[in-house]
Amino acid sequence: MNEALVRAANIGRTYGEGESAVVALRSASCEVAPANRIAIVGPSGSGKSTLLALLGGLDQPSSGVISWPLLGAQAGLRPTKVAFVFQTPSLLAPLSVVENVELPLLLGRVGRDEARQAALAALDRLELRALADKLPEELSGGQAQRAAIARALAYRPRLILADEPTGQLDQPTARHFFDVLLAILAGSDTALVVATHDHEIAARMAEVWQMQHGTLEVPR
Repeated sequence: MNEALVRAANIGRTYGEGESAVVALRSASCEVAPANRIAIVGPSGSGKSTLLALLGGLDQPSSGVISWPLLGAQAGLRPTKVAFVFQTPSLLAPLSVVENVELPLLLGRVGRDEARQAALAALDRLELRALADKLPEELSGGQAQRAAIARALAYRPRLILADEPTGQLDQPTARHFFDVLLAILAGSDTALVVATHDHEIAARMAEVWQMQHGTLEVPR
């Protein structure tokens, strides 16, 4: 079997215990390989966000086994190997745009000058260089989301997990945002997994996984 960035075998996730327990994910098996382009579709509450959190090591499964053959131990996944993009931009309010983007590099022990250069290069790719010194509160929703993507791309991660990244954007902005992201990743070995309600975006990905009531369907 070819090595995968992440491999899940019969993983489940239950929150709480007893009668109040909520089963968010039921015995899911999947893997993500380098350069994969995967969309996860399904209604709200179907388990998409739970699956992404498990694939990225943000959470632990209640059952089953998850591993990262090409990435190493879970403790070393972030911020250098796995990047998350959330529905809301999640920028740190006290930091400027460029400081937000360079933060993962600084946490990964990249030198300050090199981190700044990489952050500015990422902003250039997202057409945000002119906003480098702005605070998050000074940005539009689309600008803030592009800054979050720049932050995810700055360290050149092996895996990007995006949870409804266009959910707060109008359709033209969402399409442009996704056009830019796919163009940047074109020809790259970085894998992209996107949880989305937008079937037009899902149709542009090479694979589409379906989720219903915590159950994952992966095409064979």
